[in-house]
Amino acid sequence: MASKIFLRRGKEESLARRHPWIFSGAIERVECKADSIAEGEVVEVFSSRGDFLARGHYQIGSIAVRILTFEQQEQIDAQWWQRKIQSAHDVRRTLSLTECDSTTCYRLVHGEGDSLPGLVIDIYGSVAVVQCHSVGMYRSRAEIAEALRATFGEKLTAIYDKSAATVPFKANLNAVDGYLYGSAEKDNVVLENGHKFLVNWEEGQKTGFFIDQRFNRELVKRYAAGRTVLNTFCYTGGFSVYALAGGATQVCSIDASERAVRLADANVALNFGEGAPHTSIACDAVEYLKDIGDKYDMIILDPPAFAKHHKVLGNAMQGYKRLNARALSQIKSGGILFTFSCSQAVSKELFRTTVFTAAAIAGRKVRILHQLTQPTDHPINIYHPEGEYLKGLVLYVE
Repeated sequence: MASKIFLRRGKEESLARRHPWIFSGAIERVECKADSIAEGEVVEVFSSRGDFLARGHYQIGSIAVRILTFEQQEQIDAQWWQRKIQSAHDVRRTLSLTECDSTTCYRLVHGEGDSLPGLVIDIYGSVAVVQCHSVGMYRSRAEIAEALRATFGEKLTAIYDKSAATVPFKANLNAVDGYLYGSAEKDNVVLENGHKFLVNWEEGQKTGFFIDQRFNRELVKRYAAGRTVLNTFCYTGGFSVYALAGGATQVCSIDASERAVRLADANVALNFGEGAPHTSIACDAVEYLKDIGDKYDMIILDPPAFAKHHKVLGNAMQGYKRLNARALSQIKSGGILFTFSCSQAVSKELFRTTVFTAAAIAGRKVRILHQLTQPTDHPINIYHPEGEYLKGLVLYVE
């Protein structure tokens, strides 16, 4: 018998709109099968009148329940997991990603976007990398792994769990990264639009590679011909590889991490050999942008999330404004600026307003050429607009 959560009167309205979160302040009372609800437990949610609303993972925090199903007859069992993973796979097959020779890495499960809140799964060739952001998903890893094997069959040689840094630390899970199935080499080469990249999911950031910039890197390639390019916060050098492929005359990759800079160098060499017109510097990108003169006519600003939650939003927007103002004030006339925010707490409107303010500070005439977002394998649940976390602008600067 599942524990039951009853909502305060009127608080069921968001669930009627199929929003996948229930906040702790919406809960009136609980009926537990034990002394208390275990974090990660599947609970049933009811209105104040006792009407069934949903079933989901309970967790401690402001988001108290992450919804898995709105159907009362739908049980969260092995068959349910297989249906959900198969459904996600069907979407990627529709996107021509599952059998693509030129792109062998993609996102299979994107949390709320695939109605699996708290779960991310990225595919790198024949390896699936699982990242759990909730206790419920972490406790369901065995079922998730079995569902992956049922969906992919022999095409899947390994499943790696990389949740140690993403599960709630207060849950005291003592999570350790490791293989749930099979094994693989540490460094692997994947293809993205025909370009080669080294991926180390065991030691790299996120799941090993920033898959969400695939479409936007192609746009950099389109505009790079004959340009001198600065790629800040470069990490694996993805934008640098595409800029060189597009005919950039010189590319400079900047990152505070020496390891990231070495990885960018390795990826450039993997695609173009040792003689490519590419340099790299391990330094703070914000400091570097203080005085670059008019050396560059294409600049890429792709910083890490400045605002992971709304409490630090004000400081984050100051950071985005300062970063963009420095780039806009110094880029060559006729230059192109690619600027991004991956902070979910930052709306498209707020980001655009902040970049507008930066342009005014720089005193430059600026045109918006493109408004960018995440790729199609990072879908946005129409009932969960918060899932549109990546936003970007391509600017032409006179």
